[in-house]
Amino acid sequence: MVRTNVDGSTTGGGHSGHLGNGGGSSAAGRRRPTLRMVAELAGVSTATVSYVFSGRSGGGSGVAEPTAKRVLEAAEQLNYRPNRAARTIRTGRSDTVQLSLHMLSDPWSLAVAAAVNEEANRHGLTTLILADGDWYAALDRVESDVAYLDGAIGTDDAEQKVQALAERGQRLVVFSETLEPNGYDVIRSDAIPGCYLAMDHLLERHTAIGCLVAEDAVHAPQGSRYTPYLERMRERGLPIVPEHTATYAGTQASAFTAAVGLLSRKDRPTAVYATTDFAAIAAINAAHMLGLRVPHDVAVIGVGNTPDAQSVAPTLTTVGPTDFYRRQAEIIVARALEPDATEARLHEFPWSLVPGGSTDLDAAPRAARTL
Repeated sequence: MVRTNVDGSTTGGGHSGHLGNGGGSSAAGRRRPTLRMVAELAGVSTATVSYVFSGRSGGGSGVAEPTAKRVLEAAEQLNYRPNRAARTIRTGRSDTVQLSLHMLSDPWSLAVAAAVNEEANRHGLTTLILADGDWYAALDRVESDVAYLDGAIGTDDAEQKVQALAERGQRLVVFSETLEPNGYDVIRSDAIPGCYLAMDHLLERHTAIGCLVAEDAVHAPQGSRYTPYLERMRERGLPIVPEHTATYAGTQASAFTAAVGLLSRKDRPTAVYATTDFAAIAAINAAHMLGLRVPHDVAVIGVGNTPDAQSVAPTLTTVGPTDFYRRQAEIIVARALEPDATEARLHEFPWSLVPGGSTDLDAAPRAARTL
C-alpha cells in the first residue's frame, strides 16, 4: 500500500524550542510525545488538549482561542500528532480516502489520484492509494471515510465483495460502466460511444487506419474499445488489415514497442486509433523516433481525455468526459465528509471529442496508401 500524506500527519520523537518553562522537553527527546506531555508543556489539562485536537475548541466549547493556540504550539514543538486509531474509535471518522487504482502508471489513474488528493487536502483529509490488486483485503482491514474503486470490478465475485463492503457500512464510490447504485455511488463514464466518435473523426480524412489496442480488449468476450474500430471499418467497406492491429500488454513501454512495430511497416497506416491516451502518446513518440511527422505522415487519436493529452507535442486529439477528474474528486470527497450516509447515487459523465494537433483538422486530406 502506498500512502500519500496530504495533511503532514506523521509521528516522530524529538522537538526544538521551548514554550513556557520548557517542561517535558528532555523527555520528548527520549520517547514518543504523548497527549499528557503536550498538556504539561501547555499548562492545561489532557481533556483540553483532546478538545483542541478533536476540532471542538472555540464556539462555546469552553476552550478559549489563546489556550487552543498554546496547545497547538506545544504540540508543534514536541512534534506530537494525535493517535488516529484512537480518534477513529472515538469519532467514527478516519479522515482518510482510499483509492484502488488498477494501473498506477496510466495517465488516467495519475490524474484521478492527483485530483482527489488536491480536493482531499482542501478538507484536511489523507489520501491512501492501494498499489496492489487486493483492494478487498485492504478495505476490510483499514478504515476509511470513503473508498474509490476504479473499475476493476468485472466479475461476479468482485461485485459480491463490493456489496459486502457496502453492507458492512463502508462508503464506496465505484467507477463502472455496468453496475447500478446499490448501497454505494457509481461513477459512469461510458467509453464506447466516445470510441465511435474517435473513429468517425479519423474516417473524415483517412481510410488506412491502424489500431493500437490492449491485448485483453482484443480477446474480450463482449464489446470493448476494439469493437468500434472493427465496426466502423466494416461499415465503410474498408479492409481490416491484421497487421494494422498492434497489441500491447498494458504498460507504456509495451505500447511504445507496439507502436514502433506498427509505424515501421512499409504499408503503415496513415492514422492510428489508440484505445488509451497513454498508448496514443506512445504512438506519437514512436513516430518522432522514426522521423515521421504528426499529423502530416500519421495522425493519432487517443481515448480518455487525460491531462497528459495537452502536454505532448503536438497536443493529442482525444475523446473523453469534460472536467471529469475535478468533478469526480468532488463527488468522492463529498461522500467522505457527509456526517450521515445518504441515498446512493449514479453520476454520469458523457464523452465528447477534444480536438488537438495530432489530427490537425486544417490539414489537407492525405491519399490512402496502396495496401
